[in-house]
Amino acid sequence: MNKDIATPIRTQEILKKYGFSFKKSLGQNFLIDPNILRNIVGHADLTKDSAAIEVGPGIGALTEHLAREAGKVVSFEIDQRLLPVLEDTLSPYDNIDIIHSDILKANVKEVIDVNLAGYEDIMVVANLPYYVTTPILMKLLMEDLPLRGLVVMMQKEVADRISAKPGTKAYGSLSIAVQYYMSAEIAMIVPKTVFMPQPNVDSAVLRLIRHDEPPVIVEDEDFFFTVTKSAFAQRRKTILNNLQSQLPNGKAKKEEILAALDASGIEPNRRGETLSIQEFGKLADCLLPHFKKS
Repeated sequence: MNKDIATPIRTQEILKKYGFSFKKSLGQNFLIDPNILRNIVGHADLTKDSAAIEVGPGIGALTEHLAREAGKVVSFEIDQRLLPVLEDTLSPYDNIDIIHSDILKANVKEVIDVNLAGYEDIMVVANLPYYVTTPILMKLLMEDLPLRGLVVMMQKEVADRISAKPGTKAYGSLSIAVQYYMSAEIAMIVPKTVFMPQPNVDSAVLRLIRHDEPPVIVEDEDFFFTVTKSAFAQRRKTILNNLQSQLPNGKAKKEEILAALDASGIEPNRRGETLSIQEFGKLADCLLPHFKKS
């Protein structure tokens, strides 16, 4: 077995060899604990029939653990300075493709078709850059990619929001947006001490597994998400006030909004955080005829 990249000494050696300095703007924090990496990969349930997609491999710490478990690994790296480093650190493995690209601009579907042809079981496993966690997640969820799920590390606070249940402080439109596509649970908490450089906050690994069917079937997905976003525009306001101020021409359509709330069995003075995803689905469908663009 090859020597792990993710030890403090080996990481220092690699950084020194290449004169690498961390870029704050890219949210670079490298993991230096092999046990945590093994744990993260364990939560993805990979076999040699699985493929893994990684975002931001850094110097390859997580990548090598994925390569040991999965049949194929595709890694997106935005920082050109890391390409020669990865070529060196991952040279023992022949089942890794490094793609020099910003994941937010990449055509991931095409990469899957070309680089992961023949793989039915595909998981995203990544230590996501904190500053773009949500945009990356939403891109991967909304592009209708053939993923079984994601095991991703992020700021603990964001993981709390994504996995939150109705009636809690953390629950909001992000919880609903993700849970519409995937079941969400925090798999493990990761202390800041196992990173180089240390971030200011603790991290969490979130395990997301795609639903066979969404938890609620809605007539218009885009409008459903518009309604959920509107409901949380100002958390202290009631659902009625938020919908009136956020939906197009909502002030003039107070009666229609009240009728839709009534038809959905939702009291107008409730707050968005008390509504389940099913209640939001019903409400969106009742509101749709009044706000449909003709």
